Amino acid sequence: MKSRQITVGDQAWAVRVDGPSSRHNVLLLPDADDPADVFDKVCARLHESDLQTVAVESVEGLDPAGVRAILDELDMPYVNVAGRGSGAELAWRVCAGRFGRFMSLVVADHGHPAVPDADGRVPDSACPPLELPVTMLVTKNLPRATADASGRYVYGEFRVVPLEVDNIATEAGHEFATEIVLRTSLW
Repeated sequence: MKSRQITVGDQAWAVRVDGPSSRHNVLLLPDADDPADVFDKVCARLHESDLQTVAVESVEGLDPAGVRAILDELDMPYVNVAGRGSGAELAWRVCAGRFGRFMSLVVADHGHPAVPDADGRVPDSACPPLELPVTMLVTKNLPRATADASGRYVYGEFRVVPLEVDNIATEAGHEFATEIVLRTSLW
C-alpha cells in the first residue's frame, strides 16, 4: 500500500491510501499496538469489492478533529469507518452526533464511550449517540453486555456479530472485511 504523510497542525500522520478510486471510501483505525500493516489483508479484500481504503498507521494522539482534517486533506467528503481497540474508541467519537460525513461504522473490541467498560469505567459519559448504521464485532476482548449496551447509543440499524478470536484484523480479517462491505452497500 502507498504510504503518505499528512500534516495536521504541528503533527504529521502516516496513512496508507490504496484501492480503486471511487466514491466509496473506508477509513481504518488500528489498535494502539498494531503494526502499520495490520489491515493490509483486510484492505486487499476491500479493494476487490471496489472500495478505496485509508488506513491510519497509528492512532496515538489522534482525535476526531485530526481525523476530519486528514479526510479533508485527502478530499474525501464521505467515508465508512472501521476500527478495532483504541481505533474503535476513536471511531465511535469521530462518528458520534448527527448523520453527515460518515456513512457507517464497523467496530471491534470497544463499546460506545458512554458505556462502562469491563472494569466499570465510563470513558466519556458526554459522548453523543450516532445516527448511522453500526456493526459491532464482539471478540474475546469485549463482553457481549458492552455491545448490547452500546446499542442504546445508535439511532440507526445496529448489528452485533460474535466471533471467538482475540485479534479481528489478524485472525478474522475476512470476516472484518465482509462486515465492512455489507455496511458500505446501499441495498
